[in-house]
Amino acid sequence: MSGTSYFTQTHVYFKKIARISFREKAWKFIIFAAIIAFIVAAVVGDDMFTTYESTKSGFFTIASACIWIGIFNSIQSICREHEIIRSEYRQGTRMSSYIMANIRWQFVLCLVQSMVVFIICMIFIDFNSKGILTSAYVEYFITMFFLTFGSAVLGVMISSISGNPTTAMTIMPFVLILQLIMSGVLFDLSGWSENIAYITYSKWGMSAFGSIADLNSSDFPLKISEAFPDVVRLETESCYDHEASNLLASWGWCLGITVFCTVVSILSLKIKNRDS
Repeated sequence: MSGTSYFTQTHVYFKKIARISFREKAWKFIIFAAIIAFIVAAVVGDDMFTTYESTKSGFFTIASACIWIGIFNSIQSICREHEIIRSEYRQGTRMSSYIMANIRWQFVLCLVQSMVVFIICMIFIDFNSKGILTSAYVEYFITMFFLTFGSAVLGVMISSISGNPTTAMTIMPFVLILQLIMSGVLFDLSGWSENIAYITYSKWGMSAFGSIADLNSSDFPLKISEAFPDVVRLETESCYDHEASNLLASWGWCLGITVFCTVVSILSLKIKNRDS
């Protein structure tokens, strides 16, 4: 492909990736997303929007599911083809074109998966909150897509850095655990941990979900749960304020992290193949 333009190479590789994915039954990823969504929505559906804590936990579960689906999509997408990439790099392939073709495919796949997840969630969950910028349904869907697609690009980055699929699959659980811990739901974050949380999708996914639902609203009982009626939420959390600035900042950080992961993926492949 020496001499071929960046956009032409990207388009050619996108068609190649799509063709291979369909041959390898890409629909399995959509079925996987549907199963995960069904389990999550069926479990949290009855408790969502009843108390502050149950709603927060429900959003955490949905965000975690989106992140899991996204990473699972792409964690082996690059590392399993390192030898092919090296060979094609010698023939003039641009690493940026190759990565962007993969990310373009993940965009399409994640868009379909997000639609499936959102539709299933709507069956079990009544998203009865008022949107900030537009309809709450639209904002919830956009947030789910940002989490799924962003995590898929994170998977591409891990796959680009990893030497082989085994290494990538070994790294994946640690990345998922980091996302869960840094969401700010399981543990209170402060100091260095709070700073690290800024580069995780889970933190910003929770912030977006909480802002859309207006978790700080008086509509949510201050009681943490019916099982402990004397335990109350002592204070509100500013990241859940029903404000456009919160929602836009959350989406902006998700996009920023995605761009960062894209750049690292391209640089990683260039470094790996610089002596080819």
